[in-house]
Amino acid sequence: MGREDLINTTRAVLARAGYSVSSPLNMRSVCFDIVGRKKESLLIIKVLSNIDAFSRENADEMKILAEALGASPILIGERSSSGSLESGIVYSRFNISIISNETLADHLLEEIPPLIFAAPGGLYVKLDKDLLKHLRETRGISLGTLAETAGVSRRTIQMYETGMSAMIDAAIRLEEFLNVPIIEAMNPFDYKSEDKSREYEVSGPRRTDVQIFNVLLDIGCSVTPTARSPFEALTRSEKMVILTGLGNEDERLMHKASIVSDISRILGQHSVIIVERKGRLDNIQSTAIVTKDEIKKMDDQSELKNLVIERSGHDDKR
Repeated sequence: MGREDLINTTRAVLARAGYSVSSPLNMRSVCFDIVGRKKESLLIIKVLSNIDAFSRENADEMKILAEALGASPILIGERSSSGSLESGIVYSRFNISIISNETLADHLLEEIPPLIFAAPGGLYVKLDKDLLKHLRETRGISLGTLAETAGVSRRTIQMYETGMSAMIDAAIRLEEFLNVPIIEAMNPFDYKSEDKSREYEVSGPRRTDVQIFNVLLDIGCSVTPTARSPFEALTRSEKMVILTGLGNEDERLMHKASIVSDISRILGQHSVIIVERKGRLDNIQSTAIVTKDEIKKMDDQSELKNLVIERSGHDDKR
């Protein structure tokens, strides 16, 4: 299946599951292809036929966006150099979960979450450590008995009871012996923050190589430059994140603003494109158009926030 077909399949699964989904970017130069939202669940998704093409640079920018926007980064793939991705298994690379479209559909449409994850050394599952310990103690089962049943050491059983994952065979033997489900389902959308957003954010007296970003810093905003997104930065202003693009008022600007408007709609954020000179347009779709000189005349970030809201044509977004 080609990448475009994979993207369309991902979008169809999300839409059937009740997600609002952005139009596909289908641009290899950007770190994500689509964003989807359902209530509090916000996903930033990259889709690749071969997941070996997923770079650390793309992963880092996905993490920056996810952490700044309260989203989950996820990679949808079909295969790797080791073979096809198996249904029901969560893979990972650079701390970003990787699943197939089949696993996505099972999770969202059939309410069958994945149970297995791939890690160095093989396939593993997470155990309900509290239940395992409770069953062992209340039934008077020794560590040695469980260890012999699972084919592991006593020390390993103790580590299971403190949260260590188990190889599949050992977990199945324990479940059969105890006659109680102790394997926990996984949520492929779980993401443990690495504070990448904070690491790359510029604020206060610090300066960047881009003049307009420094103008934003002068009025009290913080700026997180991006390199693999259809916009150039995330600008923070009074608990509001603004997708920030740079450009000139021409045909390319219209296209760029259209893309950014679609993404900001799903994300529930405002968007702005900063230009040298502004014509008659105050906005393109829901993306506000603001000039560099207008920002230079502002005293603080609240003026930018108010102008972006006013020009976006939507005063109900937060």
